[in-house]
Amino acid sequence: MPIYLPPLSRREFLVRALTAAAGLALTPGLQAASKRTDPDLWALLSDTHIAADASQMSQEINMTEHMVKASADVIDGLERRPAGAIISGDLAYNRGQKEDYAQLVNLLKPMRSARIPIHLALGNHDHRDNFREVLKNPARAKTVPADRNAIMVKAAKANWFILDSLEVTLATPGLVGRGQLEWLATELDKNTKKAALVVVHHNPGKKENIGGLKDTEELMAVLRPRRHVKMLIFGHTHNWSVERDPEGIHLINLPPVAYVFKKGNPSGWAQLKLEPNAGVLELRSLDPSHPAHRQTHRLEWRA
Repeated sequence: MPIYLPPLSRREFLVRALTAAAGLALTPGLQAASKRTDPDLWALLSDTHIAADASQMSQEINMTEHMVKASADVIDGLERRPAGAIISGDLAYNRGQKEDYAQLVNLLKPMRSARIPIHLALGNHDHRDNFREVLKNPARAKTVPADRNAIMVKAAKANWFILDSLEVTLATPGLVGRGQLEWLATELDKNTKKAALVVVHHNPGKKENIGGLKDTEELMAVLRPRRHVKMLIFGHTHNWSVERDPEGIHLINLPPVAYVFKKGNPSGWAQLKLEPNAGVLELRSLDPSHPAHRQTHRLEWRA
């Protein structure tokens, strides 16, 4: 269930600024709020796994510390402010408790103070009802089933289509479902003049060994013939990879902000710079010494 967290209002921003000034220091978000926004720059994050307890560890990693590092890099590590940030699911640590989401909202305040809008999707470690209760008034398309959310976000050089693949909390596979697929096909057909970039939590999978998206073939049947669809972005596997579908769609597996499953893989996030006929994707490892840090891929759009 995607949701839109807008930048803090001017009043909220001023209150935080005055509070920070009283302490003789501005937070990173407030310092970065004066940056110019790049309408073609986007921050892509996944698998934050935030726990209510800020000291919670998993796989020898403190998830809160990793989120703080990633957020600071989004805010301060780039010359221009991103037009938006997208987190592609598994927001919560394990089973999506309300306190987890309250902590996540708190950790996202610096990005919102930096005037960066944030779009959130859910994964299999999330809980839809708890999420809805903590984050009020979710923005969603009215045409999709009530138990799911999908949303289209319009950008300068592309349209984002953020899907909801949460089927059952703590069940590893995910499902887009017929209703969302119908909505997606309809919206893609209404918006053909810009590149279409699709985001979902679960990775494409094969039926004989499905740990990802159960209706992968049904989703690809919607995306492949619509030539303005250029990219499918997902998380779930805690692995960074850049591949291409036989029909030319770029398949981007985002690294986890939290912990990796395979030692040696990078944790972090990715920035995407949109061009008229391509996207430039750069990995931002939380460990600057990692060999994949600042790894860049120029992804030409299929004709």
